[in-house]
Amino acid sequence: QCFEAPFSFLALQLQLQKLKEAFRGKYGQMPQFFACAPGRVNLIGEHIDYCGYAVLPMAIEQNILAAVSVSDSKTIQLANTEPKYKDFTVSADGIFIDRENPQWHYFFLCGVRGIQEHLSLSSLAGMCCMVDGTIPASSGLSSSSALVCCAGLVTMEANQKHLSKVTLAETCAKCERYIGTEGGGMDQSISFLAEEGTAKLIEFNPLRATDVRLPDGAVFVIANCCVEMNKAASSHFNMRVVECRIATKMLAKARGLDWSHLLKLGDLQKELQVSLEQMLELVEEVLHPEPYSRDEICKTLGISTEQLCEDILSANTQHATDFKLYQRARHVYSEAAHVLQFKAACDSSPANAVAQLGDLMNRSHASCRDLYECSCPELDQLVDICLQAGAVGSRLTGAGWGGCTVSMVPGERLDSFLQTVREHYYVPDARRSALEKQSLFVTRPGRGAAIFIEG
Repeated sequence: QCFEAPFSFLALQLQLQKLKEAFRGKYGQMPQFFACAPGRVNLIGEHIDYCGYAVLPMAIEQNILAAVSVSDSKTIQLANTEPKYKDFTVSADGIFIDRENPQWHYFFLCGVRGIQEHLSLSSLAGMCCMVDGTIPASSGLSSSSALVCCAGLVTMEANQKHLSKVTLAETCAKCERYIGTEGGGMDQSISFLAEEGTAKLIEFNPLRATDVRLPDGAVFVIANCCVEMNKAASSHFNMRVVECRIATKMLAKARGLDWSHLLKLGDLQKELQVSLEQMLELVEEVLHPEPYSRDEICKTLGISTEQLCEDILSANTQHATDFKLYQRARHVYSEAAHVLQFKAACDSSPANAVAQLGDLMNRSHASCRDLYECSCPELDQLVDICLQAGAVGSRLTGAGWGGCTVSMVPGERLDSFLQTVREHYYVPDARRSALEKQSLFVTRPGRGAAIFIEG
């Protein structure tokens, strides 16, 4: 009931019509309904949602859209308007997700399986689906999570069930782990809870979203560095999750707590009942900047290597031998503070709000680059160009190691900013130049996920 909507969104009309025709061409019938889930840009608060801390994203216009018809075939047929994403058919009673092979259809099936398990559905409705996407893949704008959310919405509607937006967000955040990604829930939450015209402070445990009015006089520009990074296909992302988990346990042990049940740096702060500043002091006091070896971690915690591998490391981090605990914990606690400072500046709206927010974005990028090491040379170059072009703040957004930057640009500088970034980053490189139209764009807070009933 939360998701039914008429065809009144003008920006979707062309995409809907194109998808409807592709669906009819593929399946020889018309779709019964459409499901849409937007991508997102995280303005500040990178890699801290899975540590239990609030983040500050907004939905973008780019989306994942699915056309669907329900059948009694007992199969789920998946097709994509992009030819490089191959068709896939699976029995509705035998869904299997291969985390060693993160293809597009397995992300879709994460959403299907998550809703099935949440609702305890013994059997699923058969369906034919055609998927279209306008979010650049592996760009840091949450294309994979939007696909999971869209699939969750499709499964709910096809099986004639109703779930709240919060429940859908929480379920889709959990079920993306079927593909091996140990995320924290930001992407799914903003996809479902977004509202047009406002960014959101997303907080967890319990999940809640608070409007954040962005200041007048500045716009946000997304620029893709054109380096792709699929977080499910590498261990970079999960390695950071594991390092934060180990740092939590090492800090807890130093404070005499029962560390065995603590998994998140945010939970440790709650347990100690101290400020973020005090947590940063604790990091300086307890952890050393040099990487920790497996032996040192095991000796400090009093566990065996086998216990480390079985209880703490993830499946794709079993190979890891060195862990940068000090740097990761410092980033998380300082970045959590950046988010709260960003929201406070938006709420109080001082005369220099734009400058304050820009400075926070710049500090966030420096922390991602130097402490969390989730940037890459192309992202750093693009951030520098954006700042030289007139942005007051610029930073990587999303998981990093490629993907996009988000820059805050005073309105009067927008045209010259776009021209300078084109000339200095995209034009000199033939591949980037070919991708420029979809790689550099102004964005505004968009709508959340929705169902459209055909006819």
